Amino acid sequence: MNPKSLLSLLLPLLWYIPTGVLFDLLCAEPERPWNLTVHFRGYPGNISTPCEGEDSAKWSFINSLKEAAYIINGNCKNVMNMSQPDQLELWRSIMDGNLEAYLRISSKLKLGLVVDDFSIQLSSSSPKSPESTQNADGTGPAKTGRIPIRLYVRTINEDFDDLQDAPAVESWDKISYINRPVEIHGDGGKCFTLCDAITKLLPELFGEKLLPKDDVSGEEVEVGQRLSLEETNKSSTGQSGEMLNERIVSCSVSDGAEIKLIRIQGIEPKMEIPFAWVVNNLMNPEYFLHICVYVKIQEPITI
Repeated sequence: MNPKSLLSLLLPLLWYIPTGVLFDLLCAEPERPWNLTVHFRGYPGNISTPCEGEDSAKWSFINSLKEAAYIINGNCKNVMNMSQPDQLELWRSIMDGNLEAYLRISSKLKLGLVVDDFSIQLSSSSPKSPESTQNADGTGPAKTGRIPIRLYVRTINEDFDDLQDAPAVESWDKISYINRPVEIHGDGGKCFTLCDAITKLLPELFGEKLLPKDDVSGEEVEVGQRLSLEETNKSSTGQSGEMLNERIVSCSVSDGAEIKLIRIQGIEPKMEIPFAWVVNNLMNPEYFLHICVYVKIQEPITI
């Protein structure tokens, strides 16, 4: 086994982060199968809240769904008003990997797909199919909107040319977790790309100032935080049905920062890909898009 894989095994995995995200984040050069060690005692309570069974995972998912709904629609009433049978069927569809059942139940939440201004202009100038006509009339699921993003920034202090040379993560202090919504829009008829989204997600890397009126209004939430026990409890269990307006904290990155890798759902997409396509095809079942970013920097990111 690669010695770096042995080092990564010493890092406790956080159960409330999707397994695929953990893999993307911790395995710069993916190894298959992923070699993990399972411990049955000595839970690292100082690093992660304990998972007390399926109910813990279920309510973590539901809370994330409420948060996503709030970002997209400005409220989470549709999630709050779900009947118990629908809520149970939605969760069971995820547990069983039943896409048909998931789509049937999740469509009731009316969170919809996303189309940017550029795509709308293209569809309006091309021969209209019945589906595109329906979307243009506003009766279809497509819309322009705010996208719930969970951004995981892995800081690396060493330079490397090949991913296999990336240093292993020995502590969660090397990873920053940022909740930061992005609003899809096109300027001057241009397509809003993944590069545009990353620029807005990490303005510190691109020399931009994050203005309060830029993408996040007073009713929205921008949270930059370490993956820690206290902050996780705030975001997952302290919402009481509505998303909290937490203090705004952003990560500061030095001028020498360099993005080494961006990975979403195991894919390393090109930066010029339309962001609307990324959202519609790579978002998680709780309507969050999880993005892993490797940043090479002389000094670690501070939150």
